[in-house]
Amino acid sequence: DLINASVSGNTSNDGLARLEWSLEDKPAVIILCLGSNDMLRGIDPIITKANLNEIITRIKEKNIIVLLSGMLAPDSMGQNYKQQFDNIYPELAQKHKLIFMPFFLKDVALQEEYLLDDYMHPNHEGIKVITNNLFPYIKEAINLLLN
Repeated sequence: DLINASVSGNTSNDGLARLEWSLEDKPAVIILCLGSNDMLRGIDPIITKANLNEIITRIKEKNIIVLLSGMLAPDSMGQNYKQQFDNIYPELAQKHKLIFMPFFLKDVALQEEYLLDDYMHPNHEGIKVITNNLFPYIKEAINLLLN
């Protein structure tokens, strides 16, 4: 079963605030992909990282497998912000020994044919690309469950 607990527009702080509610379903695996809305709002990457770290810590305390899907900031955010933001995900993945998909929008970001008119969110075809890219990481999580 797949439970979609995502909420459009949520920041990492929003995700942290509703984490306990999301855990009530007792998932075996969580795909964590939060932070892009933080970046779009210019939230300090230190805050985003702290929120994600707390979310991961609480999830792991419940012995749930975490698949962390990273995001990347555009160059327009400035080099310092981009570097701090882009480092959040690999650092947390390493710290918590997580299954890690480096970039959720790989092969979709900036590809007009895969995006809605807002040029940010994936369209139906973009979702297919994301799903195909995500599948090997989901398989890895399932293999951990079975072993």
